[in-house]
Amino acid sequence: MLRITKISDYGFILLVHMANQEQGLLHNAKDLSATIGIPLPTVSKVLKILTQGGILKSHQGSKGGYSLIRPASQITAADIIEAVEGPVAITDCSSVEGCERNCLVSNSWQKVNGTVVKTLRDLSLADMAKG
Repeated sequence: MLRITKISDYGFILLVHMANQEQGLLHNAKDLSATIGIPLPTVSKVLKILTQGGILKSHQGSKGGYSLIRPASQITAADIIEAVEGPVAITDCSSVEGCERNCLVSNSWQKVNGTVVKTLRDLSLADMAKG
């Protein structure tokens, strides 16, 4: 079964919430935690990961917070997963390099993985925020 981690799931929840707010509005971890109901330490961790992954921008200062680095229409589901999890690979064999066996199955898994990645790239955060 292909699954993303709970951290990625929380990332999507936080980002969809942010995408549904006024563009350019700054969001802090404490308010996001209270509004969405995710524990503050987890929210802080996810925001840090998404910032390091190039999805969010951190704004310092007493009125600081986080904002989307690009419009929600320009952030894809693949971008978010890759920021948190790394490259999308449904099996070890599905990476471009293949696995150590490099058998005939590897090419098939690469095709499947390519289809999954294309679908994730076609789905924007704005699309997800529409529900």
